[in-house]
Amino acid sequence: MTAEHVIDDRPLAPIRQMANKVPEVTIYFWIIKVLTTGMGETASDLLARTLGPVPAVALASLALATSLAVQFTLRRYVTWAYWTAVVMVSVFGTMAADVLHVGLGVPYAVSAPAFLVVLAAVFALWYASERTLSIHTIRTRRREAFYWTAVLATFALGTAAGDLTATIGFGYLGSVALFAAAICLPALAHRFGTLNAVTAFWTAYVITRPLGASLADWMALGHTRGGLGLGLSPVTLAWTAAIIGFVGYLAVSQRDKGARAAT
Repeated sequence: MTAEHVIDDRPLAPIRQMANKVPEVTIYFWIIKVLTTGMGETASDLLARTLGPVPAVALASLALATSLAVQFTLRRYVTWAYWTAVVMVSVFGTMAADVLHVGLGVPYAVSAPAFLVVLAAVFALWYASERTLSIHTIRTRRREAFYWTAVLATFALGTAAGDLTATIGFGYLGSVALFAAAICLPALAHRFGTLNAVTAFWTAYVITRPLGASLADWMALGHTRGGLGLGLSPVTLAWTAAIIGFVGYLAVSQRDKGARAAT
């Protein structure tokens, strides 16, 4: 699913229009997206263990609010600002799902469908207002607000779904295999014309969350929990370094801007 597949050419109202605020959908987009999901999973757990749940949530909330404030002040896509916001959404989205389960005792079998309903409601309101869910028409503040609300909902949903499969018998490695297979389905369905590009994109976007989180958990957690036992800190640092490397490459090469890089 590349950029040209998700562009919506419907004319926009000439009010407060900006350059599109979302990157081109390339292989680098999906790699970094998966990396942010895994890093968000282990960073969330690490912060909660180091600081305690309440301070961790407060810190994550502040970081999320700050990163989104920066993102909303910009009138064009800026690589580092966009991906910093995605990382903060990943950390906070993980905590939102974990708070429901650990803090309030809500089973993943309940929270996962609940987050799915929330996401469906966001999409319904977005489409009713804008008549498109295309990520390549994010050129107004309202569309940007809908976009980031949807992104946050996808992270919370994906976290709950990944933890659900890990605790009902698949384990973390089994969950990796399950979601790696699942993420191929929307791409194949779109390739053979049975699923439109926008739906295929958002379906794959949701699945990247449990895929990356399950992989990171498998690497970090101990052998008694079916993991490699590498530890939360090393895995978080390694995935963070990988994110910085890819984002730095895109910032220099501008391959995430496509035709916009020449304008």
